[in-house]
Amino acid sequence: MNDANETTHYLPQDVEQALLVGRVWRDDGPALVVVRRGEVVDITAQCDCMADLLDRDDAADFARGVEGESLGPVATLLQNSLDEPQRAPYLLAPCDVQAIKACGVTFAVSLLERVIEEQAGGDAAKASQLRAELNEVIGQDLSRIAPGSDEAMALKAALQARGAWSQYMEVGLGSDAEVFTKAQPLSSVGFGTRVGLHPASKWNNPEPEIVLAVDAQGEPRGATLGNDVNLRDVEGRSALLLGKAKDNNASCAIGPFIRLFDERFTLDSVRQAHVTLRIEGEDDGFLLEGESDMREISRDPLDLVRQTVGAHHQYPDGFMLFLGTMFSPIQDRDGEGQGFTHHIGDSVTIATPALGALVNRVDRSDRLPPWSFGIRAWLAHRR
Repeated sequence: MNDANETTHYLPQDVEQALLVGRVWRDDGPALVVVRRGEVVDITAQCDCMADLLDRDDAADFARGVEGESLGPVATLLQNSLDEPQRAPYLLAPCDVQAIKACGVTFAVSLLERVIEEQAGGDAAKASQLRAELNEVIGQDLSRIAPGSDEAMALKAALQARGAWSQYMEVGLGSDAEVFTKAQPLSSVGFGTRVGLHPASKWNNPEPEIVLAVDAQGEPRGATLGNDVNLRDVEGRSALLLGKAKDNNASCAIGPFIRLFDERFTLDSVRQAHVTLRIEGEDDGFLLEGESDMREISRDPLDLVRQTVGAHHQYPDGFMLFLGTMFSPIQDRDGEGQGFTHHIGDSVTIATPALGALVNRVDRSDRLPPWSFGIRAWLAHRR
């Protein structure tokens, strides 16, 4: 157990200036909170829905000044969330009725790994050889090629001629981004809660990402961190199994808080962010560390938002948008050429200085508490 006073490193480095909003579970149900001067303040009596808060034109000013009930130090809340079992009040995912959307293949490294999954048919043992073959066939740095550009289309034609084209290259290099539904409203888990792997999966990994909080008008209003837990063997067998690979009990983690955009933290802050990943094995002492530079993303975050919402599709309750990851861990863990896969009990930490850190342990989705607090339960609680 960590000392509660040592948990503040899970918060933004400039936490005193950050506008942090989130959701917690109290003894009687969920509550909307803000963090001010190291204190968690329950503002449910003033605004009980995160989607409503994000839709306010004055969301930043509202968060700065709204009054509410103190729930104590934020360090205590973080520790309550890390304890097993968790003790109320503890953190929930900071979103509520918003749709949970995610973008895939937005970094060149993840593009190659998706192609490898596909060609390996979900068999991790084949990945190493395929990785070398694909790098030889492509023969260039895909991160330098703008999706939809003439150069991208020329590469597409060349790869098709060699029989090396893939549906993942279509969304990685073509004009249309991959945007899919990651999870259902209210089903995401928060900081400290265990994340779930489908018991059938033998090759899987975390996907650390920045997540935009977008309002009902399609405008990004803030950002947070997310773990788009992924089953590489399932999606590798067929892209039509994306739903099974992505949407399982506790397979989506978001948090710890949404940081609202203001004069100090903007969409440009997201564009310049470095995201780090740390995986610590509970049973084998395994350690994997890496980092992702958002400047290497192949599609601008605002372009991804516009491909998700517009005249073609509306989200009246807003949505959370995972921006994609360049992490597809390939470090061998269980044997040479086997690459990485999770073990039960792994601790996953996803962090960036402006947003803090999202921490979760790994378990099986069928052994975790079933998701039971849905829209009807949420509405009944509001009454």
